[in-house]
Amino acid sequence: MSADDFKDLKVDEYALSSSVIKENLEHLCHQDKSSGFAAQYVREYYEGGGPFVWVDVSGADSRSDTLLSVVEDRLLALGFSPKAFRIPQIKIDLERLRTLQFDQKHTINVVLPRLEYNLTRAFLAYVAGQRFGFINPNYVLNRFSASSQDSTGRALAYHHLYDVDIERPTANFARKALGHISVDSLGPFLRRQEPSDSLYARLLTMLRESTGDRQRILVNMERCRWRGKLQPKPGQKYVVVNVPAYHLWGVSADTIIDMRAACGALKTKTPLLSSQINLMQVNPEWAIPMSIVRGDVARHGGDSSYFARHRYYITDRKTGKRLSPRNVTSGMLYSGNYRVAQEGGAGNSLGRIIFRFPNNFSVFLHDTSSPGVFQRDNRGVSHGCVRVQRPFDLAVFMMEKDPDPQLLDRMRISMGIKPETEWGQELLEGLDPAQRTPQLLHSVPVSPRVPIFITYYTIFLTPDGLMQYYPDVYGYDGAVGDALQTYIND
Repeated sequence: MSADDFKDLKVDEYALSSSVIKENLEHLCHQDKSSGFAAQYVREYYEGGGPFVWVDVSGADSRSDTLLSVVEDRLLALGFSPKAFRIPQIKIDLERLRTLQFDQKHTINVVLPRLEYNLTRAFLAYVAGQRFGFINPNYVLNRFSASSQDSTGRALAYHHLYDVDIERPTANFARKALGHISVDSLGPFLRRQEPSDSLYARLLTMLRESTGDRQRILVNMERCRWRGKLQPKPGQKYVVVNVPAYHLWGVSADTIIDMRAACGALKTKTPLLSSQINLMQVNPEWAIPMSIVRGDVARHGGDSSYFARHRYYITDRKTGKRLSPRNVTSGMLYSGNYRVAQEGGAGNSLGRIIFRFPNNFSVFLHDTSSPGVFQRDNRGVSHGCVRVQRPFDLAVFMMEKDPDPQLLDRMRISMGIKPETEWGQELLEGLDPAQRTPQLLHSVPVSPRVPIFITYYTIFLTPDGLMQYYPDVYGYDGAVGDALQTYIND
């Protein structure tokens, strides 16, 4: 039904005017300046002549009551303000309509379009928020840390910290959602939009029982709503790293492995992302990032002993020619025209194995030449990559079930680990003892690829079923909590 359907209707002394209703509806659209998804779609819907959904010649039926009942109950549980969803105005207008309590300021031609508009807006704001998140992490977290500033301290650019391909509300979602506004399907549809995972359910129970820090609970519930498009299939193995926990879990249909991890320091945060591990490289070289070259290496230009101690070598980026360190000055290194890398093997900063996956940051999981870091509580030490405590166990987890024992021993020997089979022991005995890095195995494809999720939860349900609390090491809880205040404040 559209506004034109009211043109011939008379209700007692209250005359309905389709032209006035249309004019008032257009005024509501122009007056609503919100940039949120629900407001944008509702404006476009009614400005484009979309038919009325909630209100008709008979008034407003029980669907409005269902919406108010479900939404108010959940808003109360979340501690969200009903005003953020225009619930108080909806209730007032619904009462005016049902009791015919109109006046000169609130005529039927004002109340009907306002009730219709606000009901649709509240409905879409609620279902989109529960289904996709009330805030957009791409905006909040990618405007969290300035990478450059002007002379007044105003941010000119920001570090990209969140790179998960999450689902976001679309016009198609809104159209399908509006199709569920019927007496029979509205209630179930509203309830289906909430996350169904175990962590969200536990957090909701905690919130209702008012246990712990409510803002921390709300922030982690919001994270549950950010649903990545990459999800493991039932029974598929996957890896998850929770940065505040400094911990890694590998999960498959019949196995859970876990180990400590070291992540990015406060100034060089590990980005949050999802991808698929596709390759393991044994004894990898480390191509040193320019930030580290300029910050730590360049000042040693010309010092061949420094480069020898660290097993660094230098190549010309244009020609690929390897250069003698004594002939490369600090200025040449600062220029960015020369590549510095560390040879693979014992003592390499990446350790003896790296787990690669496509991403926009050149960060990976890898071993480390400084295993003592895993004895620390605060393991925020890296330039962004994730160091893992038991890399060989993780490598075995990546392989298909019951991997070839000879392949495993080739990997062990290449990583400096004692072989376990007689075949491997004989192979090791035949190697040149002076050989620093036995290249029996250079790379192992991971097939099928294993999904990896680098996440950030300060309340987390571990894959083995434990609810754990972790410190907000990067300060993201505060940023997400601040963004949620739009829904909490009256």
